[in-house]
Amino acid sequence: MPPSSGGLLPKLALGLALLAAGASATLWLQLQAVRKELARRSSDTGTLVTEAREQSARAESLVQDLQVRLGVAEVRLSEVSLQRSQLDELMLTVSRTRDDSLVQDLESTLRLAQQQAQLTGSVQPLISALQSADQRIARAAQPRLNPVQRAIARDIERIQAAALVDLPALAGRLDELIGQLDELPLLNAVAPAQSNGPEVPAVAVKAEPVTPAQQAAPAAGASAWQRLQSWWFDWSARAWANLSARGSELVRVHRVDQPEAMLLAPDQEFFLRENTKLKLLNARLALLARQLGTASADLRAVEATLQRYFDGQAKPTQLALETLQGLQRDLRLNQLPDPDDALAALAAAAGGR
Repeated sequence: MPPSSGGLLPKLALGLALLAAGASATLWLQLQAVRKELARRSSDTGTLVTEAREQSARAESLVQDLQVRLGVAEVRLSEVSLQRSQLDELMLTVSRTRDDSLVQDLESTLRLAQQQAQLTGSVQPLISALQSADQRIARAAQPRLNPVQRAIARDIERIQAAALVDLPALAGRLDELIGQLDELPLLNAVAPAQSNGPEVPAVAVKAEPVTPAQQAAPAAGASAWQRLQSWWFDWSARAWANLSARGSELVRVHRVDQPEAMLLAPDQEFFLRENTKLKLLNARLALLARQLGTASADLRAVEATLQRYFDGQAKPTQLALETLQGLQRDLRLNQLPDPDDALAALAAAAGGR
């Protein structure tokens, strides 16, 4: 091996060693720098962790505070909601109470007007009350009272179209019937039989005086004998007619549907007529008091009495029965109309509260 190559190797090894030492120093310096950086960063990280913990504690405290505040807010919100619901219910109750008061007031007004109409016999109180109720409902402007308003309109139209009879005129007809009651024949009354044909007047025969000159003449004697025969025939015919009339008064044959009427004693006829008059007077008083149902019942009782105890074939009795039937018909037509539709609608509105 040449000497130059023997001196080169140590130098090369020394250079490599120096490079290795420099590299090691560089690495060591870099490691120290990294250690310092790690220590600094670790310190910074600890500081950040400490700050984060503090912030976390503060955030947790803030969250707890917010939760408390949120709970208080929820409580207050529930209280406000409860108060609002109570206020709404109170307002609804006040509104319904006002409507119910209006419904009750209208119902009492209509019933009072109905009583006034029955006492006065006029429909004007009912019409006025219905019109006033219609105006009050229109001012209230409540939708649930619209059916009541339509029912009131129907009642007003029906009441205005109703026809009423003059009650004083009916009372006058009752007075006339009371005055005619004494003239009505009973079934057991003894009276001459009524003849359906025209009455034949009796022919009066006047006897002429006979003079002495007529008695002396033969022709005059024959004429006197004829007049005597004519007088005898006329007298016998009149005697037979009178006897037949008397016999027909003693015996009468006719149909009797009410046997108790024939058994009525003569002293009870007076009480029968007076009781019938009292029933008619009661009917008249009920008519003037606007109690049409009571008056109709009394008239029906009087009609039954006439048909039972009085002679239905007699013309006065037939006229009295026709008068009673006409009075009853007028009373049925004279019924005052009631505000039934309005009262039913008010009851439905009061029940739908």
